[in-house]
Amino acid sequence: MSDANIAEVNATNINATATPEQTKRTRVVPVTFKIVISFALFILISNFVTNYINLIFNRAELYNLMNQLLIKDLKAMYTYCNNQWDILQFDKNYEESIQSIEQKGIHELKNEKAIVLGIKPDGEILFQASRITRYETFNDSATLGKLVVNLKDNKDEGHIHFTFNNEEYFGIYKFNQKWNAFVLRAEELSEFYKESRVIFRNISIMIVVFTILMGTIGVLLLRFLLRFIEVFTTKIREMIESQELGIMDLSKATNDDITYLGAAFNSLSSMVNNLMYIFRKFTNQDIVTKAYQERVVKLEGQKKNLTILFSDIKSFTFITETLGTDIINLLNMYYDTAIREIVKFQGIIGSIIGDAILAVYGVFDNPTLNKSYQAVLTSYKLQEVTATLRENMKRIKANIETEQGVLSPEQNKMYRAVLLEIGVGIDGGEVFYGTLGSYVRMTNTVIGDNVNAASRLEGLTRIYKIPVICSDFVKDDIENNVENHGVHFVEVDTVMVKGKTEGKKIYWPILDTDFDGYMKQQVTLFSEGLKFYYDGDWDKAKQQFEECELKITEVFKIRTQDKCPNNWNGIWEMKSK
Repeated sequence: MSDANIAEVNATNINATATPEQTKRTRVVPVTFKIVISFALFILISNFVTNYINLIFNRAELYNLMNQLLIKDLKAMYTYCNNQWDILQFDKNYEESIQSIEQKGIHELKNEKAIVLGIKPDGEILFQASRITRYETFNDSATLGKLVVNLKDNKDEGHIHFTFNNEEYFGIYKFNQKWNAFVLRAEELSEFYKESRVIFRNISIMIVVFTILMGTIGVLLLRFLLRFIEVFTTKIREMIESQELGIMDLSKATNDDITYLGAAFNSLSSMVNNLMYIFRKFTNQDIVTKAYQERVVKLEGQKKNLTILFSDIKSFTFITETLGTDIINLLNMYYDTAIREIVKFQGIIGSIIGDAILAVYGVFDNPTLNKSYQAVLTSYKLQEVTATLRENMKRIKANIETEQGVLSPEQNKMYRAVLLEIGVGIDGGEVFYGTLGSYVRMTNTVIGDNVNAASRLEGLTRIYKIPVICSDFVKDDIENNVENHGVHFVEVDTVMVKGKTEGKKIYWPILDTDFDGYMKQQVTLFSEGLKFYYDGDWDKAKQQFEECELKITEVFKIRTQDKCPNNWNGIWEMKSK
């Protein structure tokens, strides 16, 4: 295949419309349903947010009211503690005074987890008036430290948040000089907010119920107001099934925005018919998009940094001679799936030249996708496509053998012909990409040395018996720009292809899914042999290659049968394309 043929790009047709069968299977969701659901969600969110904000404000007000009550309770307890101190000085009954304080505190408490504490600066609990577990020491050392520091700064009272009994509390305190203790009155947060949470839950349930009720009424009302949308939708589906764009009948439509939408569609229908003329000439998405945006197709081009994938079917001459005109059916069976995979990975079809596909990556300038990485992933998808075809052919052969016995020589020859195998070469760099031809007939093309190099690399897959070969450009592009790419690049050789004056390293990209323990071991053996091969120690290289079970070693076993040339520089010169 000549370099000129490799660089040439031919356009193919794009069928962007749905088939009638696909249209029948497509479920159309009424726009009234979408509108009501959208509004219902907004209403729910709005009501919930409003309810929550109301809850926050109410809690703030409750908090202020509770602070006032706590201050009142604390004053009463503080006075009572002073009175008990005076009594203690008279009767000297310490335990009775503490017990009296605790009884007074419990009498003032309403909630189950509310507490009144007397805390010494060293953390000892002087008294604890509560209905919860009794503690000997105050374990929230951070809070206690703040209280002590505040006391030293002559701040002997204030608000406080702390942890007690493994729960969060808030309250107020005042230091009592007589007892040398902080008198603290506090409420447990969760218990304090319990009633407000119940109210929030009940109101939320009411919001949901009323939203569902209003939503149902809204659906009925909107379906009536938007009834002509269904008429337009039916007409559009008819156009899709017939694969022809037509004009909608708007004579019975109401005078509103919906009718204007139908009129706009009629205008768009005429414009799309004009674009269909362009679709017949161009296939690649970038050309179609540009034509749609600019309303004109220009003969122009530019230099771009792209990655080129070249795939060719092996033993194509044998296949053609064996199948004759049936080769078209086989190729279309392969191309139908292969092209879908190329497009799925953001590649464009540069050309289909008989048994070869030229694909280009990086045209769309998508910063989230690495062009070389997409090309490598595509190369293995293409291998899967041919593997699936071979498996299908094997099943057909097995069925035929079951029905009629062993295949005849002619049938066996045809069977071998349909077992497609491909090689893939990938290279990249700066190339010319643009539109050539005339305004009567034009095509988009990619031209550059890297295009030809991709074809050369594909040809090397037959020599080295590996499915994919790529260049330094592809390896560096992926390793430097793609994190966690999962591609292992195995150095294959340094070769100087025909027509070139310098050698280039070539690589076998292996995906993580294929790089298991066995493959890793075999690649290690090969790489060690390749090092001896480069160094000119061909005897050791041959020993390593003999131990390796990979097919790639076959060509090296043949080379290393001879002695290493005296002028060996590690570069193997290819004598043919």
